[in-house]
Amino acid sequence: MTNLARITCIKDLEALAKRRVPTMFYDYAASGSWTEQTLRANEADFQRLLFRQRVAIDIAQRSIRSTLLGNPVAMPVALAPTGLTGMQHADGEILAARAAHQFGVPFTLSTMSICSIEDIATHVQQPFWFQLYVMRDREFMRRLIERAKAAQCSALVLTLDLQVMGQRHLDIKNGLSTPPKPTLRNLLNLATRPRWCLNMARTSRRQFGNIVGHVTGVTDMSSLASWTAEQFDPSLNWDDVARIKDLWGGKLILKGILDPEDAELAVRHGADAIVVSNHGGRQLDGAPSSIQALPSVVAAVKQGTEVWLDGGIRSGQDVLRAIALGARGTMIGRPFLYGLGAAGQAGVTRCLEIIAKELDLSLAFCGKTSLDQVDSSILLKNS
Repeated sequence: MTNLARITCIKDLEALAKRRVPTMFYDYAASGSWTEQTLRANEADFQRLLFRQRVAIDIAQRSIRSTLLGNPVAMPVALAPTGLTGMQHADGEILAARAAHQFGVPFTLSTMSICSIEDIATHVQQPFWFQLYVMRDREFMRRLIERAKAAQCSALVLTLDLQVMGQRHLDIKNGLSTPPKPTLRNLLNLATRPRWCLNMARTSRRQFGNIVGHVTGVTDMSSLASWTAEQFDPSLNWDDVARIKDLWGGKLILKGILDPEDAELAVRHGADAIVVSNHGGRQLDGAPSSIQALPSVVAAVKQGTEVWLDGGIRSGQDVLRAIALGARGTMIGRPFLYGLGAAGQAGVTRCLEIIAKELDLSLAFCGKTSLDQVDSSILLKNS
């Protein structure tokens, strides 16, 4: 039994997850594309932003509560959509969704999840967000949207930066697949992860739950791999965004914006929120870090559309830095995946507790008592 009280930072969760999760799935979560320049910059550029410490200010009564899309949240953090979450831990999407809702922050289910839309709706029974990729099979995509409506998803997150797949060296070298292929290398690695294997043996959810059984001709891993490889649609354009907005009819979040011009187009095409994101450094290597891109995107977006940030957040201090530079909210991927891989639902909860505590204490050290008071004045100039 893990003593989670001794886990004090996201790095602790990552170290434990690395020991407990099969290598191919840990690497899938932790790695980036090509040289991983953008992956590294996502974290490093946060650290260059220094806080102004203030003293002798009454900070006894503080709150880190906020709203996202008009809904109250315990802190301005949502769990980002992440593929293969159910391979970090058995039934991972269900466990992460439960932890998020109990804590009071949104959970986003990925199209490429292991647990299906219906699994989350049945086992969590709380509103959640659904993330959509634009597929060549537009009828399948339309059915996905209808399934999300039937599950009463409260927002649709449309990812725009995966028209083509960035090359991720470790995924290729590891022969990433779900479930893992029974090669000698994989079997030896799995033998060192008995906790993961035992949990996985207890569930039937080991394939892409939103796809298998919902696409004609996809009946096994071979046909699934072939179908998936062909489906991401490089022809995605702003007309498609407008059609999806009309088809969905609810709150639309556009994820993958780095350029102010694209931000303006996103607003013009009906985005209720946009997420400044480089896909966690997993797509265009050499792109700017999310926090570097944030200020120019904020400046380009008129009032009425919320700007959020995804990528590089490893602490509550990073959340505060993003808020200071104009973000309304943030999304976290790797931190909650590390928590999930380390200790299941309790690990995700611990991740959120750590971020909330760091956010609260850093707010206090900056002499503020609520996030509404936070702007760039809490940061040192030219830091």
